[in-house]
Amino acid sequence: MRKIVISVIFIVYCLPGYSQVVYEDITNVGIYEFLDELANLKLITLNSTIKPYSRTYIAGKLYEAMTTDEQVNPKTGKPNHLLNKRQKKELDFYLQDYQLEASSRVTRHSSRLADEYEYKLSFLLKSQPDMVVALNPVGFHYKDSLFTFSLRPILGVQWMANENGTEYHRWWGGSMFGYIGKNFGFYANLRDNNASVAMARQEYFTPQQGAVYKDMENGAVDFSEMRGGIVASVSWGSIGIVNERMVWGDNYHGANILSGRAPAFPFIQLHLNPVKWFDFNYMHGWLNSSVIDSSRSYYSGDVYRMVFRNKYIAANMFTFIPWRGLNLSFGNSIIYSDIGVNPIYLIPFLFFNSVDATKNDYTSDAGSNSQLFFNLSSRQIRHLHLFLSLYIDEWKTSRLMNQDQHNFTSLKAGIALSDFPLRNTSFVAEYTRTQPMTYAHYIPATTFASSGYVLGSYLRENSQEIYLALSWHPLRGVLINTSYTIAQHGDDVPYVYNSGYAVDQVPFIKNKTWQNHSFELSARYEFVNNGYFYIRYSNSNREGDVRYQPLFMHGKTNTLLAGVNIGF
Repeated sequence: MRKIVISVIFIVYCLPGYSQVVYEDITNVGIYEFLDELANLKLITLNSTIKPYSRTYIAGKLYEAMTTDEQVNPKTGKPNHLLNKRQKKELDFYLQDYQLEASSRVTRHSSRLADEYEYKLSFLLKSQPDMVVALNPVGFHYKDSLFTFSLRPILGVQWMANENGTEYHRWWGGSMFGYIGKNFGFYANLRDNNASVAMARQEYFTPQQGAVYKDMENGAVDFSEMRGGIVASVSWGSIGIVNERMVWGDNYHGANILSGRAPAFPFIQLHLNPVKWFDFNYMHGWLNSSVIDSSRSYYSGDVYRMVFRNKYIAANMFTFIPWRGLNLSFGNSIIYSDIGVNPIYLIPFLFFNSVDATKNDYTSDAGSNSQLFFNLSSRQIRHLHLFLSLYIDEWKTSRLMNQDQHNFTSLKAGIALSDFPLRNTSFVAEYTRTQPMTYAHYIPATTFASSGYVLGSYLRENSQEIYLALSWHPLRGVLINTSYTIAQHGDDVPYVYNSGYAVDQVPFIKNKTWQNHSFELSARYEFVNNGYFYIRYSNSNREGDVRYQPLFMHGKTNTLLAGVNIGF
């Protein structure tokens, strides 16, 4: 383990280059939604299969949209002006946040924006033009020819009320990120939380991010999360060690490959983009098995020292771009445990199932848990995004010809329309179907999970969901959204071969053990970069096993939620 860490740090410090990588929190939904809108309008190209994006990548996409909008049309001799008035204001607004990454690039190409953003960078400390204590974005920022640094607060409070009572959630902390030279980036983010009730335990069916809760008196909980990393990069790729939540697979309401719902875990990250038509991502992560290793656990006086079994994930994703706007991705992963880090899984480009079978003499009980991924994203038609994401745990072609058998798969498919047929509106339709046994495994230490949270779909296996949403952006920073969700879950069948069914013949949602019909209406205003006011009304009917949601949300409820937050 020590040799691996030393080797990665050596590579991080020695790799030459001229770009930096610091990841933007996936919960900062405003910038992610705006980039998606720009991509759907064909103003930028975007690989939305892998999230989070780096801040430098986001800055580059904002600049790409700006230059595309200002390009001169050879037929008319005038700029294209493809952005409408609201979108131009959004672009200027977000460039204000990413000026630390984009200012040098903007300076070379647009003296107007250079003057505007260089002024805003130092408007509070004109005697010290390299530093500023700013209100947008809130924080302390510094930038010179070698070193860039930003320190920002995190504050938020949320209040909820329905027929079952009232609840609250408040959080505070801070984040910082910086760049040294042209190729080294670092960041850290700490957020402490206190809530009157846990809203996202492992067994709950909610896309809300999970946490490791500390139960307090009267049902209240405390929980904390630390994210961060050190990354070195060149123009064609990056490598680093990060503690982060990853999302793999295109989606608008929860991914089914890696959803980002499990608490952040540490991993070695490798990203390669040597040509425009190829993109590669790899990770090797240290998961929390939550499975006690009795042989290593012991008593220290009266205290029983619990030691969990080692658990790791290795995963890769190859993305090919044959035509502009069409991304074809495939990859695979493996969950292995009970041993130290195996060097063979540190080779990024392998088909891990084949490696595991050879290593364990094709003995399944000695092997690990492997998966396959496929993702299709098409933005070739202006305004329209078509996407499909497929997760395969086990596949046999013979099962396709037998209606009583099924493969262990999760399929997500959908469409998104942006600015059509009406400007500043968007529509999303998404369907998810996950067969029984897909994320389960008969060896607890090799399940597709970390800290008890399934890494894939928040509904887990034997489930389906229809999600419809209609959004309207009347003004810069304002989003009004309405959505309708139908989610269903069937029996949780133990992963044993003598459970009454053959393992591949468990009926799909034969009995509905839980379902949710939910209509939501929400409004959000981003008043400064990374600062939001929001309010949401939800009319829902959650039926079935009470274990699958907090009692506060069970049954027919009309829930009003309001909150404010600054920072991520």
